[in-house]
Amino acid sequence: MNSNLGLKLKELLIDFGLNEYYATITISILIALVVILLAILAYFITNKILFRIVHKLVRKTKSTWDDIIIQKKVLKRLAQLVPAIIIYYFAKLALVDFPIIASLVHKAAYIYMILFGILTLDAFLNALHSAYLTLPVSKDKPIKGFVQSIKIIFYSIGAILILSLIIGESPKTLLASLGAVAAILILVFKDTILGFVSSIQLSANKMVKPGDWITMPSKNADGTVIEITLNTVKIQNFDKTIVTVPTYSLISESFQNWKGMEESKGRRISRSVFINVKSIKFCNHEMLEKFKKIKLIKDYIISKQEEIDKYNEELGVDDHDKVSRRNLTNVGVFRKYMEIYLENHPKIHDNKSPYMILIRHLQPTEKGLPIQIYCFSNDQNWINYEQIQADIFDHILAVLPEFELSTFQNPTGDDFKCLTKIN
Repeated sequence: MNSNLGLKLKELLIDFGLNEYYATITISILIALVVILLAILAYFITNKILFRIVHKLVRKTKSTWDDIIIQKKVLKRLAQLVPAIIIYYFAKLALVDFPIIASLVHKAAYIYMILFGILTLDAFLNALHSAYLTLPVSKDKPIKGFVQSIKIIFYSIGAILILSLIIGESPKTLLASLGAVAAILILVFKDTILGFVSSIQLSANKMVKPGDWITMPSKNADGTVIEITLNTVKIQNFDKTIVTVPTYSLISESFQNWKGMEESKGRRISRSVFINVKSIKFCNHEMLEKFKKIKLIKDYIISKQEEIDKYNEELGVDDHDKVSRRNLTNVGVFRKYMEIYLENHPKIHDNKSPYMILIRHLQPTEKGLPIQIYCFSNDQNWINYEQIQADIFDHILAVLPEFELSTFQNPTGDDFKCLTKIN
C-alpha cells in the first residue's frame, strides 16, 4: 500500500487473523467504498446545493443568457462530471494492489468524462444558439448549420479519444490510420460536407433564412422556411404539409425567394384578358357620347377628340374616309379607362410612386388580343392580394360590354347546339 494508514489497517486485519491476501482485498474494498461515497457526496453537494444557489442567483438577474444556460441543463451535465473526476483520481489508490482492475476503472472513468464532457459542450452550444436566436441579427443570419458542424467536430474528437483508449493506441496513430479510409469517410459524410459548405454560402450571401417564403417547383415546395439545419431545410407549404429539402439543393438548384416582395410596399399584379378581335372597332359619334358619360374618362374623351379633330382638319380628311383619318377605338378607350381606374383604386399604387401602372397589348394569338394589366397592390398579404386581383378582373369582365368589347372563349357544346337549332 502507498499509504501509511493503509499499511496500518492491513497489519491490524492480519493481527485479527486474516491472511495477507484477504486483508489486501478488504482494504481495497473499504477504500473503494469510501471513494464511491465521496463521489456521491460530491455529486449531491454540487447538484443539490451549489447549483440550487446558482439557480436562485440567476433568477434575480435581468439578463436572459444565464436563464438559457440553466434551461439547457449545462450545469446539470457539469455536475455529472464531478463523481467521474473523483473516481478517476482515486481509483489507483483504492486498487493499487489490483493494477488490471485499476486500469479498467481508470479507463472507464476517463471514457465517462470524455462522453459527458462532450454532452456538456453540446448543451453549452445549444444554449449559445438559443441566446443567439434572441438577437435581431438571428433573423437574417441563421447559424444552426454552423453549430451542428462544431458539434460534429467535438463528437468526432471524442469518438477518436474513446476509441484510442479502448484499443490502446494513441490518438495520433489512430488519426494516421484513418487517413487510409478518408475516401470512404467522404462518401459516408458526403451530405454533411455538402450541407456544411451550403450553410456557409446561404448565410454569407443572405440567400434564405427561417421565415422566408420560397418557391422551389422541382421539390414541390411553396411555403415558409421553418428550419435550416446542416443537412436539411424544412419548408411548410401553404397546405400545411412539410417538405424537407437537402441544404445543398438551395445552392445547386434555383429557387424563388419572395422576401424582397414582402419587405417592399407593393406586390405585382400581371395578368391578361383576351379580347375577341372581331369586337374591336372605331368609335362612332354615339359611342363617344356614351363614353363622355363615364366620369373617369370624360376629360380624356373630350381632349382627345379635340386633338383628333384638329389633326383631321389640317390633313383635310372628311368623316367618310375612316382609313385615312385618325379615330379613337373602343379598345384604346378601354385601355385608358383601366389606367385611370387603377390610378384611383385605393389598393393599387399610382404612377406617382416607384410602382408603375401599365395597360398594354401583347402579341396577338389564336385566342385573341391579350390586354395585360400590370400594376402593384399596396397590400402584400396573400389573401388580400388575391382578393384585390380578383376584384379588378371581375370589374374588367363586367365592364367590357360597355365598350362594346367581348372576351375570347373557345366554343362549348352549348354553342354548337345553338348553331344546330339556327340551321
